[in-house]
Amino acid sequence: MAWDYEKLSRMAITNGSAEELIQAIKDYDAAHGEAHSDMMNIRKITDNKKKYLDLLLLADEQEDMIDKYLERGEMFVLDDNGIKAECVITQEGDGVYELKNIAVLSDYQRKGYGKSLIEFLFSSCTGCSTMFVGTGGVPSALTFYNKCGFTESHQIKNFFIDNYNHPMFEDGEQLVDMVYLKRER
Repeated sequence: MAWDYEKLSRMAITNGSAEELIQAIKDYDAAHGEAHSDMMNIRKITDNKKKYLDLLLLADEQEDMIDKYLERGEMFVLDDNGIKAECVITQEGDGVYELKNIAVLSDYQRKGYGKSLIEFLFSSCTGCSTMFVGTGGVPSALTFYNKCGFTESHQIKNFFIDNYNHPMFEDGEQLVDMVYLKRER
């Protein structure tokens, strides 16, 4: 049975019960074979965001590019007996948000942490009607975002060539164009 993140988040926010949200995540994960512990939580980081620079660099490997959005964005970390993942989201307009950075430590990828962060963001940003994410056009990234409910929106030609000071590679493929995907309510 699929779990309704949006309903769950509203319930937790309305009732002030983070414990219920965490329990529902654990129940869902148990039914779907994902490995999360009793200690998993997602929390907002408001100070010293650069403390997580090593994790941020896994998703965006040039620090000055991270600097363009980190302070104006909202940062969240997923803690499951230690920080396993992070994400940064920015509000780009009325009801429009962009997921600027999402990273999961390599030993913990493909265990549901990234998807949990995305579902948490989409459901807890109650004013969000559209969420965008930009990524390289490699199949692994596109498949991940498609599984999280995103569909292709548009592309920015030569984004990685024009904005990074070195060639960017993912899955052995040089990144050239930025592929934007969106998810709407």
